[in-house]
Amino acid sequence: MNDFYPEIEPYNNFLLPVDEQHQIYVEECGNPNGQVIVFIHGGPGGGCSAKDRRFFNPEKFRIILFDQRGCGRSLPHGCLDNNETAYLVEDIEKIRTKLSIDAWHVFGGSWGSTLSLVYAQTHPSKVKSLTLRGIYLGREHDTNWTFAGGGATRIYPDYWQEYLNSLPQGAEQGTVQSAYEIMIGDDKELAMKVAKAWSIWEIRCCTLIPDQKFVDEATADERAWTLARHEAHYMFNQCFLTSDQILNNCDKIQDIPTTIIHGRYDIVCPYDNAWQLHQKLSKSTLITSEGAGHSSSEPNTKHHLISATNALVD
Repeated sequence: MNDFYPEIEPYNNFLLPVDEQHQIYVEECGNPNGQVIVFIHGGPGGGCSAKDRRFFNPEKFRIILFDQRGCGRSLPHGCLDNNETAYLVEDIEKIRTKLSIDAWHVFGGSWGSTLSLVYAQTHPSKVKSLTLRGIYLGREHDTNWTFAGGGATRIYPDYWQEYLNSLPQGAEQGTVQSAYEIMIGDDKELAMKVAKAWSIWEIRCCTLIPDQKFVDEATADERAWTLARHEAHYMFNQCFLTSDQILNNCDKIQDIPTTIIHGRYDIVCPYDNAWQLHQKLSKSTLITSEGAGHSSSEPNTKHHLISATNALVD
């Protein structure tokens, strides 16, 4: 079974100004002369980690990673101003142009799959292939499944109750809007408490087998602050997408080789997201990661992701 490639360090990194306010952190790893692949992280607001470099053979890939607006090492940290899907799409194009890349392979998971798809539909000639994991289509019912008392809360009612306990009015505030209003409000102590609880709720649901170390690493205060606030910001605004925008625009990417990898028991983004996307992309390959949930680090999913990237260069 495939495992992560050895740890590597960037050979180049920089902050790219993308407007008068935001600077995007960008790094390059691997082989400067290799096949170019861009990693699009999840969340929104998740940021990249050193682990994310390790899905790719560093001898064969020029690996581009970046932190989206307001999260990770991008500046200003936590900023939600001018933070919308269309801006993120154009930030990706600015990175490609800055690095003088004609076209590249695109790799994204969870929210990263959403952004990868919107980017490809906006700039199809710039995308050589799509490798997508844990599909999230950004629709209202996709959000409600996890964050508004939907199906996920019936599977993990104990975890959900712990999240509700962080809210001043408990279940009465168990909506995205209520959490969002708290997290952008003036009471910063309460905002952080809710952000932390939101993040713990989500990350606990990510793996089929409970993994406390994974939860702790993903919900440190700084990461929880951007993950929860960015997610609520995007979800409250329907991800700045029109209804069924991604599925309705699949004709624009029919000719892009696409591999979809999805955990059979994904509670954060249910499997039907991947199934519906696959039905719209007649040339796509859907790989079911059996015995896995949502996380890219689960053994079966990691194996399939690395197989998919290896196939791009073998």
